[in-house]
Amino acid sequence: METNPTFGLLLIAIGAFASGSFYLPLKYVKNWKWETGWIIQGLFAWVLVPWIVTLITVPHLGQIIGQAPPRSIFLPILLGAGWGIGGLTWGLSNRYLGIGLGTALPLGFTAALSTLITPVFQGKFSAFVSSEKFGLVLAGIIIALAGIAIAGYAGHRKETELNAKTDGQPSEKNFRKGITVALIAGIMSACFAFGEASGKAMVDLAEQYNPGSLWNYNPVYAVLLIGGFLFNFVYCMVLSFQNKSFSDYSSKEAPLKWNYIFAALAGTIWFTQFIFKGMGTTRLGEFATVSWGVFFSLVVVFSNLVGILTGEWKGVSRKTRGILFAGLAVLIIAAVLIGMGS
Repeated sequence: METNPTFGLLLIAIGAFASGSFYLPLKYVKNWKWETGWIIQGLFAWVLVPWIVTLITVPHLGQIIGQAPPRSIFLPILLGAGWGIGGLTWGLSNRYLGIGLGTALPLGFTAALSTLITPVFQGKFSAFVSSEKFGLVLAGIIIALAGIAIAGYAGHRKETELNAKTDGQPSEKNFRKGITVALIAGIMSACFAFGEASGKAMVDLAEQYNPGSLWNYNPVYAVLLIGGFLFNFVYCMVLSFQNKSFSDYSSKEAPLKWNYIFAALAGTIWFTQFIFKGMGTTRLGEFATVSWGVFFSLVVVFSNLVGILTGEWKGVSRKTRGILFAGLAVLIIAAVLIGMGS
């Protein structure tokens, strides 16, 4: 397979931008409970768009899935369900620690685990740690964790400053619970990377049928996301029963056409991250697992930049903004180092 790390990193950066901005359309969904908009975007993000894109971009898909070892299909589905659990516990992390630390800590755990543990699933760990560029990758991961911590601290300061300007509500913050949940969220969210690695047999088969194609990771994503969808579907149905929100889907009080459009758009943008991340990974070379470190570092950068552009940081002190930009600069340096290690 032809390698081009620079082009691969550019594609991964585009995917990271999609990841950092996909939630924007959901802000325009009106008069729906959270679970209603979430499962509609999930239907597009985890089922419809992945399979439509994969059917279009991967010739001989039936043969690829039919010839793949059962383990390379069922293990990604199982790990996809684990990733679904991680996404939901991520929300609890935000609840107990706040958005800044509640996002930064799980993301740090996920970035480190995704980069360092994935080679174990591929049987390449010894070669990975003994490679000449492993030092660069390790340094990049450590610097990325520092950058995520700095950005998380800035997020914590932002919340404190903005809450001081509004009428305070009873706080649900609990640092001890938050750290525990953040660890669980980080570990379970890393299941996506493990699922991608465990489905490598499908990628290899796709490469045999479609040599050099940028799309050869798509079958893995399509299969893996089934597990994520199933877990989220069950959770959202439970919430719908509890909140009696099934009527949302046909509610006359909601702008139904636009709600469906915005939820579908959010889901489509969400999966776009893996279209570009997968294409970029095919061009990174032998140790493409470093793609996760680059990807997550840039997700933090882009998600915070989107937050600034949409006014989430309005009213925050110059010092706090400076801390944020310092964290983002550190993350960019980390992404460059990890990329050099590919």
